[in-house]
This record gives sequence, C-alpha cells and structure tokens, in this order.
Amino acid sequence: MKDIKLFESKKIRSSWDSEQEKWYFSIVDIIAILSESNNPQVYWRVLKKRLLAEGNETVTNCNALKMEASDGKLRLTDVADTEQLFRLIQSIPSPKAEPIKQWLAKVGYERVEESQDPEKSIDRAMSNYLKLGYSEAWINQRLKSIEVRKELTDEWENRGVKKGQEFATLTDIITQAWSGKTVKQYKNLKGLKKENLRDNMTNLELVLNMLAEATTTEISKETNPKTFEDNKRIAKKGGEIAGDTRKKIEQQTGKKIVSPQNAKVLKDIKANKNLK
Repeated sequence: MKDIKLFESKKIRSSWDSEQEKWYFSIVDIIAILSESNNPQVYWRVLKKRLLAEGNETVTNCNALKMEASDGKLRLTDVADTEQLFRLIQSIPSPKAEPIKQWLAKVGYERVEESQDPEKSIDRAMSNYLKLGYSEAWINQRLKSIEVRKELTDEWENRGVKKGQEFATLTDIITQAWSGKTVKQYKNLKGLKKENLRDNMTNLELVLNMLAEATTTEISKETNPKTFEDNKRIAKKGGEIAGDTRKKIEQQTGKKIVSPQNAKVLKDIKANKNLK
C-alpha cells in the first residue's frame, strides 16, 4: 500500500508494510527537503558512501522499494523506516534538520530521566494523553492497563518467554481468545496501522483486555509453566475467561463490545459532550 506524506507542502513518498507494521520513507525525498540540495540523488550517494566508510549499520540495512517517480514510472528507491530515518537526519548538516535533532536529544534525555525515576514516565504519559484529548477517566483506565501489562510481561520473562516474537504470539492468543479477533484483525477493524491498539480501545474494551491479561498472569503464577507451549495454553485460557465475560455482557446489553471506534472517534465523543 503506497502513500504520500506532506512536509511543509512537499511530498515524501512512503509505503506501509502491513506484515512488519512499519512505514518506509523515500530517503532522497527527505534529503531534498532537509538539505535543500539541487541534486538530492547525488547528495544521498555521497552521504551513503561516507556513512558506509564509518561503518554505519543504518545505511547497510536500508532497503529499496519500487516507488512512483516524477515521470509516473515505478523505480527502485532507497527507503528507511522511522528509526533509520532519524539516524540519517542526524547526519545531515542543515538548519531544517536542527529542530528534529533537538527533539531527538530531548526525547533521549527524557528516557534517561525515566529510567532513573519511573514515576516521571507515568506523569509524562498522563500529560501526553491529556494533550491528545483523552478524558481523565479513560487515561486512568489506560494507565492501569499499563500496570497490568507490565505484571504479565514480568511473569512471562520469569517463565523464560523471549521478548519480541514470543511476546507477540502470546499477546495474539490472549487477544483472539477474549475478543474473537487477532491483534491484526482488531487493528484493521479500527482502521489502525502503526498506532497502539490499546490507545484506541473504549473503556470496556480496555477493562476486558486487562481482565484477560491479569487472569493469564494469575494462572501462570499458580501453574508454573515450563515450556512455551505451556504458556500458549495459559494465554488461551486467560483470554477465554475474559471472552466469556464479554459474551455475557453482550447478551445483557444487546451491543457488541469489540468496536470499530478508534481514538479519533472517542475524542470526538468527548468533545461533543463538553459542548453540551
């Protein structure tokens, strides 16, 4: 799926990889904007050569995708994901790149602070959610869900589950067991790409997701799983318990809980309430 991003009214070619859940951006388009070079292709070749000589792994790992050129034809173009892009921007000496560099430095400093004082990350999360327009009731629920999730991932680590793919697999099992949808199907329902699924859940969706994860944690503590297969069975059981609760609520209310509503819709509802 191809897309066009705008930066100061200038086009940046981009492509969404649904399997990896990553955006890829045309490097020469970014360079053309930030460096204001008359020949961004040459600028990129020179920069790429210098970075390769420095042993920069970001350049080594850059991919090429077919993107539509100015003549309308598809041509292979060097692309970078968001992380790679930020690293490349740091290597571009340009006044236009400076604000992004300053922002990256600020974010890095904040992460160091949070590692030394975790309470600051909670305060910052609360502040960020408020700025994004979420209600305080929803934010409190979301912060509680983060705590529940952390307890679950700590339990998984204690049982030898590996971060990354194994965490993702177990999360998928839990989600499908309680909601009837895999994480990918759930995100598609809400029209999401890179966005966090939990940030786009209603209060009731968050509560049921927390119930599924908290139940999985408790079952794991009591049964002491030894293998990844054991953890998969526990994840399914924890999700199913929350799924049974979902079905009972739906029977009583006559409404589906798993909803296509995303963050934008939820914030619009809050804004409309405030106007009344």
